[in-house]
Amino acid sequence: MSDTPAYTPPKVWTWDTESGGSFASINRPIAGPTHDKDLPVGKHPLQLHSLATPNGVKVTVMLEELLAAGHAAEYDAWLINIQEGDQFSSGFVDVNPNSKIPALFDKDTGVRVFESGAILLYLAEKYDAFLPKDIVARTETLNWLFWLQGSAPYLGGGFGHFYAYAPEKFEYPINRFAMEAKRQLDVLNRRLEETAYLGGDTYSIADMATAPWYGALVKGQVYDAAEFLDVASYEHVNRWADSVMNRPAYLLGKMVNRAWGEPSEQLRERHDASDFETKTWDKVKPADAAE
Repeated sequence: MSDTPAYTPPKVWTWDTESGGSFASINRPIAGPTHDKDLPVGKHPLQLHSLATPNGVKVTVMLEELLAAGHAAEYDAWLINIQEGDQFSSGFVDVNPNSKIPALFDKDTGVRVFESGAILLYLAEKYDAFLPKDIVARTETLNWLFWLQGSAPYLGGGFGHFYAYAPEKFEYPINRFAMEAKRQLDVLNRRLEETAYLGGDTYSIADMATAPWYGALVKGQVYDAAEFLDVASYEHVNRWADSVMNRPAYLLGKMVNRAWGEPSEQLRERHDASDFETKTWDKVKPADAAE
C-alpha cells in the first residue's frame, strides 16, 4: 500500500495547479494560438513543420523514402520547438488547430494536412507509393496504420509518461501501462512472425508509422525501459525493426528536425538533400548556442 494520501477529485475540475513533469510548461486545457507569428515558407511544394519525435519521424522517413524512390517530393522541414511553445503560434494553429506536430502544407494543392497518419496517407495517395493498390493488401496496410494511431498513445502518453516523464513514480499507472505496452508488443510479434512487414510482404506506410514508436522501443532508444519490458524477448519485432530502421531513407529521416543527441545526427532544418552533408549541428552550431 502507498503512503501517499488518496486523491479525491473535485466536483468540477479547474486549471489552478501545474501538472508537473517534463511537459508541464506547455500543457493547458484550451486550444487556439497564444501569440501571432507566421510560419516560414520555403521554396519547395511541401512545407513540413515538425520535430523529430516518433510522430515527426514517421513523416520525414516517408518523405526521404519518396525521394529515394525517385518521386518529386522535395520538401522544406522547419523546426517546431514544442518546449518553447512554437506549436501555439497563429501560423501553426492555422495549419493544425490541434497544436501538435507534425503539420504539413502543400503549396501545390493548397491543402493543409495534420495528424501524422493522415499525412502519411495523403503522401502515399499523392505519389502513388508505399500503399498497395489491391483492396485486400491496401486494407490490411491501413488496418495496421490505424492500429498504430490508436495504440501509440497508450505507449507514449501512458507507459512513457508515467515510467519516464512523470514527476513521481507510482505503481498503479506504471503497471497498468506496462501491461498494455507488452500486450501491444505481443500483438506485433505475432503478426511479424507471419509476415515480413506489417501490411504483408511489402514495406509500407504502416511500417514507417510504427517503427519510430515500437521499433525504437525494442531497440532501447526511448524511455530507458528495454530491460524493464524485456523487449529482447520479442524476436520478430526486433527482426522487423532492424529491417526497417536500417534502411538508408529511415536513417536520414530520423535526423530531420532533431534538436538533441549527437550533433552530427541533428539536422534541425532541411531544405535540400545536401543539407545532410553540410548543415548538421556539428557543422553549423553557433559558438554561443546551447546544446
